[in-house]
Amino acid sequence: MSTPTWGLVATIKADTTAILNFAAHHLDLGAHRVHVYLDAPAPDAFAALKAHPKCRVTLCDATYWDRRGKRPDTHQPRQSINATHCLQKRPQVDWLAHIDVDEFLWPSRPLPSQLAALPPDAISARIRPLEAMAPDPSDPPPPGVTWFKACAPFPGQRRNETAEIYPTYGPHLNGGFLSHVAGKIFVRTDRPDLSLRIHNAFIDGDKDPSPATLDETELCHLHAPDWDRWREAYRFRLAQGSYRAGLKPPPASGPEALTMNALFSLLEEDRGEAALADFFAEVCIATPDLRARLDAYGHLRRIALDLDAKRARHFPDHG
Repeated sequence: MSTPTWGLVATIKADTTAILNFAAHHLDLGAHRVHVYLDAPAPDAFAALKAHPKCRVTLCDATYWDRRGKRPDTHQPRQSINATHCLQKRPQVDWLAHIDVDEFLWPSRPLPSQLAALPPDAISARIRPLEAMAPDPSDPPPPGVTWFKACAPFPGQRRNETAEIYPTYGPHLNGGFLSHVAGKIFVRTDRPDLSLRIHNAFIDGDKDPSPATLDETELCHLHAPDWDRWREAYRFRLAQGSYRAGLKPPPASGPEALTMNALFSLLEEDRGEAALADFFAEVCIATPDLRARLDAYGHLRRIALDLDAKRARHFPDHG
């Protein structure tokens, strides 16, 4: 049996450095194809990706959307449409992962070996997430290192551990994460009836009921890597993104649990940005105390992504 090939698809609105960091990291891991759908013009990134033999880049301009109907107003359906378009137009790999520009696969052994070991009837395979923590100014990590948090995969265990690790805000948090705990997926590309969403594969419109899990790969999510970048994205996330109204509170939580939208709205009503800063300090900064609590449950990770070096290696004109 031949070794399976793998690749990625992502819909991206970011600066050139972020786009090329994302591509370079995964090329360094051995991605056979990196498919980037640019949600906004990025001419330098477009040219660099276009020139790389393993990258494919599509500008989602008016002409692109004219062929697909009206451009959705929110980014989530645009991501799903683009990922499914890539999947159905011959992505040139055996397995395709749908992830975002601030997410980085982190396998403990080569991905082709992991994918080859999946059951032959597995249509999709889930990758569990990690979430980056901001460095503690008084106890920073070694140069180049980022501290990440993990969480338990099972809701009941996750609920109990979250309450212990995050004493003030635990009842309102899913695993202590500000973003998703569902992770992302790889899908086989030889099924014409498949479509993609953000966290799941669908077969003839029905969600794959039994995805496998890639237990030896984690997804490093740079959702809140420091206060400034989190604060910059906060308003958009509150209005349209992962903190938007209408999402559910953590599973298996009590009646006092708030959604992220309600929690942040209450914090701002109480003391404005100072309350948000207190929340960030407890939940998102890798203090020695938080690291110790995470480590006690096996949820602390120390990772050096080394993105600048990878970008210089694969896109030397942008090093």
